Amino acid sequence: MATQGTETTKAAVSNGEVSSNGTTAPSDGQTVQTAGNAQDPQQQQQQQQQQAPNAWQVIKGVLFRIFIIWAISSWFRRGPSTPDPNTPAGAPRVPSRNLFPKDTLMDLYVYVSQEEVFSDFNNTEALFWFQRDLVYGDWNMGENGDGCYYHDMEMDIPEKVQQNGSLYIHVYFTKSGFHPDPKRKGQYRRLATVHATRMLNKFKRRKFLKTKNLLTGETEADPEMIKRAESHGPVEIISHWHPNLTINMVDDHTAWVKGSVPPPLDQHVKFDAVSGDYYPIVYFNDYWNLQRDYYPINETLTKLPLRLTYCPLSLWRWQLYAAQNARSPWNFLPEDTYEQSDEDQDSVKVALLETNPYLLGLTIVVSIVHSIFEFLAFKNDIQFWNSRQSLEGLSVRSIIFGVFQSLVVLLYILDNETNFVVQVSVFIGLLIDLWKITKVMDVRLDRENKIAGVIPRLVFTDKSTYVESSTKIYDDMAFKYLSWLLYPLFGCYAVYSLLYVEHKGWYSWVLSMLYGFLLTFGFITMTPQLFINYKMKSVAHLPWRMLTYKALNTFIDDLFAFVIKMPMMYRIGCLRDDVVFFIYLYQRWIYRVDPNRVNEFGTSGLDHDQKNTAEAAPATAGAITDKPVGEKKND
Repeated sequence: MATQGTETTKAAVSNGEVSSNGTTAPSDGQTVQTAGNAQDPQQQQQQQQQQAPNAWQVIKGVLFRIFIIWAISSWFRRGPSTPDPNTPAGAPRVPSRNLFPKDTLMDLYVYVSQEEVFSDFNNTEALFWFQRDLVYGDWNMGENGDGCYYHDMEMDIPEKVQQNGSLYIHVYFTKSGFHPDPKRKGQYRRLATVHATRMLNKFKRRKFLKTKNLLTGETEADPEMIKRAESHGPVEIISHWHPNLTINMVDDHTAWVKGSVPPPLDQHVKFDAVSGDYYPIVYFNDYWNLQRDYYPINETLTKLPLRLTYCPLSLWRWQLYAAQNARSPWNFLPEDTYEQSDEDQDSVKVALLETNPYLLGLTIVVSIVHSIFEFLAFKNDIQFWNSRQSLEGLSVRSIIFGVFQSLVVLLYILDNETNFVVQVSVFIGLLIDLWKITKVMDVRLDRENKIAGVIPRLVFTDKSTYVESSTKIYDDMAFKYLSWLLYPLFGCYAVYSLLYVEHKGWYSWVLSMLYGFLLTFGFITMTPQLFINYKMKSVAHLPWRMLTYKALNTFIDDLFAFVIKMPMMYRIGCLRDDVVFFIYLYQRWIYRVDPNRVNEFGTSGLDHDQKNTAEAAPATAGAITDKPVGEKKND
């Protein structure tokens, strides 16, 4: 519950760096594998505890893609075609047609070259695959009767490619009897040729992070990795290879209108400038190529295996793939800011491939409910503190400690160069915690006693409803008892981190030590409120709606913590939050309703009784005054 946000934030901290001990981590969502990076088991366990994955990151990615698909489908419900200002009298644009009609007989030419623009059609070594007599839109041909054809071969690696050069694939579909070479006048025709190019290898960044033991100055780094860091600098670009690629030709004959194709489909539909018709869509499909299957290209490799698959593709499936690869519309931010990392996409793919369909559907439904509860918890938390009139029964010190905890998390993710979206979300959470300070304390500017005689001093004083009640005494008492436990644990964890964990410097050690400690023992800060409830024998002052929504989210996390594979520390974190909430529920059960207790709005049952008595008194007096004279005499 209270520590859930900290654990979830930690899951998103993926700094994309290679530590000095030779381990590798994703950079810009790309995984780099390095051989010979032996690591101490104790250090591996420490890293596993500091990199617990977010159980909901995969599910939210799937939901986001479902929203994109819905947005694309809504574009198809468009109105009349947009008028073309270049045509006389603004006449509407004419719907176009596919240049390759249904069942067109085609030939496939695949060339592999180091040149991005291919022109050496007479080079027989560059021709990787030639397939004759393909039928456009035929789903029953091929080796397995599914419309697919396969071709695989091992290629010699050019020297430039071994030295981080590029290798391109050039695919040409021509109508039967034509050739893709424009120099062959009698055999080439522009409207009968479809061309697509793509780079086969993939470049990934690998960052070298120099860490060491701050006391001894020694490191367990692989000497080879240290040499590469000194020779290549802090960032190295490495070319990677995947042996599989699918070439899809979309079976689509929609009457597209130029300028009205919805994004992101407009990036793939190409129109002929003269005829106005569009070419068939050739799509390089590598969606199911997992990042873990890529391997680096270096001098030790002499052959590159490549297996190509040609298959037809329906329009709706192509829309799914296009939505998956859609670029972020937030162009004013860095390119990878609003895009899921490749590792997150791999998690989605593995979930789709290996998860039972019923369990996957249940996961999506429950994750939607989880998001709703998360929003309601946030809304009720804001409403509770915004309308709160009395602080009786609430732990103010826990709110202050929450600000410190959020600040440590923000500094930690900034030090580890986390994704910009995560940084913004944590920063917003810190602002909300700071806003809560203004609700639990009186904050004012002291312009008389300025700092250095220039900057006004901020003065924080406890509110009267907190000081005048017994809550402050119980709160101080709870944190005093808590310090007896926290300080020894904090000292032991700091010594352990300094002796056995490598760091970039003293600043990073302080942040990582504080962050790891809060992650491991942060739930203890929830106990002062339990102590106050025990002393006051009341729970009426708590924001029960917010706590209930957070508890439901925690129970959902518990469910998937044991369904989805994740480290044991994350599962223990979910379980301990449940224990604290069950203690809250037990206190709510034993501390029955008492009209003297003050609720979350600062009122009690006695206030309502007094108000009702005050309203009833004038009515009674009026009834006596308005009696007839005869009845008054009889009285």
